[in-house]
Amino acid sequence: MNRIYFFLLLIASTVSPVMSQTSSKLTATKASEYGLVYTLPLTAFEVSIAVEKTVSTPGEFYQYARKYLNAQPVQKASTEWHMTQAVVNPIAVADEEERYLATFKGGNGTFMMVSDENFPLSVNDDAYEATVDFTPVPEAVAPKPTILQTPVAQQAVTPEMIQSKSSAKRAQLAAEKIYELRTNRSEIISGQADAMPSDGEAMKLALDQLAQQEEALTAMFLGTVQKSIEVRTFTVYLPDDGEPSRMIVARLSAVDGLVDATDLSGAPIYISITPVTRGELPVNEKGEAKTFPKGGVAYRIPGSARVSLSYDDRTLVEDEFDVAQYGVVFGLDPKLFTDKKSPSYLHFNPLTGSIRELGTAR
Repeated sequence: MNRIYFFLLLIASTVSPVMSQTSSKLTATKASEYGLVYTLPLTAFEVSIAVEKTVSTPGEFYQYARKYLNAQPVQKASTEWHMTQAVVNPIAVADEEERYLATFKGGNGTFMMVSDENFPLSVNDDAYEATVDFTPVPEAVAPKPTILQTPVAQQAVTPEMIQSKSSAKRAQLAAEKIYELRTNRSEIISGQADAMPSDGEAMKLALDQLAQQEEALTAMFLGTVQKSIEVRTFTVYLPDDGEPSRMIVARLSAVDGLVDATDLSGAPIYISITPVTRGELPVNEKGEAKTFPKGGVAYRIPGSARVSLSYDDRTLVEDEFDVAQYGVVFGLDPKLFTDKKSPSYLHFNPLTGSIRELGTAR
């Protein structure tokens, strides 16, 4: 097997950019002794977790909410975190020991497309799009200003409320203003207001202004609740021993939300990785493992693993993925790709280095 180390990357090869900014073209030439060096990827996982942050803030007049509005207010400031979504996606990572040399002696312009990380994408096909399907990552949502953080809150406050030094008096004036606003809205809707809006658009504008002022004054009694979504992504690398593993990927803190696995202020979020299948070398008619062809194009025959993410005894994600580390490396005869009449092409899975498609160019 032509497994090589990092210094062999210094072997010369013709590298030319292609239209995609994420790939390059390696061409087997005499200058490089028709050898192309590339790296087979290993598998890691990106765990993206979304948590909802809820900030509750008492209003200035929360002590008078029952008296004037007969409602239960927010009584003390608090911040709560609640997990809303989790996503696990496989990614490809490089390994210094997974570099290979394919030799295309006598090749007539044989080439390989590689990614920015030097992972193989294709042989003899620069039009192949090495796409992969990912579960969409949750989007962060910034907190919206509460009604008390908007200009309408200042507009709702009367001069009498500003001048009064007594919180009890200000609460009384605020309650009176709320009932006044409700009366005004009712009169406009019923057509009994002294100064009716001129048309439907003006009526809508007037009603919206009254509703916003009432909402602001009510929030002074009941308080505000502000929500946002925070998203963090953690990378999980598989242990070298290839055995089942259970690791803490992150923690959820009651104070700080998502924190690193080493931060003991939070409750652990676990990821479990259990091998399901192991890749095996192809065999001949006698059932014996085939020999790696000289100068062959190395590819991965991956295994698979069941991956689950859990928190507080709840399973958040459970799925099965191909895993490069649980497989084996074999190779294709390089002569397949140097035939002058009908050279073959090869499409790789960019996540595992396995074969997606092998065919002959027509």
